[in-house]
Amino acid sequence: MPSSPNYSCNWMPFAERHYAKVFSKKYKGTWLTTRNDIIEVAKRIDNMLEYKRADLIASVSYHKLVKLDFAIAGTRVSPKASGNRCILHIDEEVHHVEVLLAYSKNDLGPPNETSKWKQAIAAEYPDIRQIFSL
Repeated sequence: MPSSPNYSCNWMPFAERHYAKVFSKKYKGTWLTTRNDIIEVAKRIDNMLEYKRADLIASVSYHKLVKLDFAIAGTRVSPKASGNRCILHIDEEVHHVEVLLAYSKNDLGPPNETSKWKQAIAAEYPDIRQIFSL
């Protein structure tokens, strides 16, 4: 029995404008379903962390930075194997999740995928950069 959601969630404008735009063009028929699935998963992010389905990157006070793997709806590829990731900011004080970035590993490319998304987050989200010292 799935647990009820205990977080609210929204996509940040930067996340919508950048890599997510690529997903929406590439997966016209299924991106909206995928996007909504990500929101539903984020609403239960505490369960995803507990069962190791999401990776905790950093935790400072009541803020968490989390990486979540996701698959495109209908592709029959596991989230981990898909190479698609979201970077989420969790504010546990107000029980809210923000999708900061959604990307494919191919979009960022090797080497140093982590340093590339950290640079993007630091450049676009000064408040997040300050909280997590990015």
